[in-house]
Amino acid sequence: MNHETLLWVAFNLVVVALMALDLGVHSRGKHEVSPKDSLLWSAGWMLVALLFNLGIWLWWPQPVQPGDLKPGDAAMQFFTGYLIERALSIDNLFVFIVIFAHFRVRKAEQFKVLFWGIIGALVLRAVFIFGGAAIIHRFEWTIFLFGAFLVYTGIRLALEKNKEIEVENNPIIKFLNRHLRTTDKYHGGKYFVKIDGKRFATPLVTVLAAVAVTDLVFALDSIPAIFAVTRDTFIVYSSNIFAVLGLRALYFAVSELVQKFHLLAYGLAVVLVFVGAKMLLQSVLEIGVAVSLFVVVGVLVAAVVASLLWPAKKGAK
Repeated sequence: MNHETLLWVAFNLVVVALMALDLGVHSRGKHEVSPKDSLLWSAGWMLVALLFNLGIWLWWPQPVQPGDLKPGDAAMQFFTGYLIERALSIDNLFVFIVIFAHFRVRKAEQFKVLFWGIIGALVLRAVFIFGGAAIIHRFEWTIFLFGAFLVYTGIRLALEKNKEIEVENNPIIKFLNRHLRTTDKYHGGKYFVKIDGKRFATPLVTVLAAVAVTDLVFALDSIPAIFAVTRDTFIVYSSNIFAVLGLRALYFAVSELVQKFHLLAYGLAVVLVFVGAKMLLQSVLEIGVAVSLFVVVGVLVAAVVASLLWPAKKGAK
């Protein structure tokens, strides 16, 4: 087994172990997660990601031929990619809040839905990452398409920041309601129940589908963004996975603090436009990872500080 294969196997074993820990220890006996528990658990996920980042810096192989990543560069690329994915994933959480509120899902069920939703997100993002890496490797010019798409997405995010999300018009929800035998009532944490000998899908099936599709849509934005930072498939994959793993823990804190960071969407829009422009201009202007990291951190910190200095008006959605 060569070094690269060992790296992939070890990383995926760590992910499986962390998911088992999350499901078997943290979730045991939980009915509702307080914002305090959410912040502590989220901080734990971030600490694991940072320790992994330190491991990259210490044990990444030294370059053998021109073009190979140096350990310091690999570590910085991972951290920048993780930060971008982590920031963009917060936008997912805002939509999850709307979905759960629309379907009146209890917090006990929200925790379970998010777990299985994140399992699906890990699989879908892996497919997207390997597919995207293969496309860019074979057709280098597609990086400009990704860049243009990110610039468009960033502008759209800024312009539609206050646009109301209409959950009931989601095509996936319409499809499920049309083709599945459903019940409007919840049956604890069950996804399917038998009524008069017939199997019915509970609203949790629709909620889970909506969560999975939401992450799929956001992956279309976030995964191209990290390709602006690094082309190394392992770094793209690992930074994405760590960002997604901490998503559920962060949700219950964000759901309580959503109003405090009302300007964050504009910060995310600026980040998307920046990384998109970096892709478009790569042939004439080389922007280093250190500069990218500085810009991303600066924009996000500015958005958070501005949100605290100029809080949203009381009663605003």
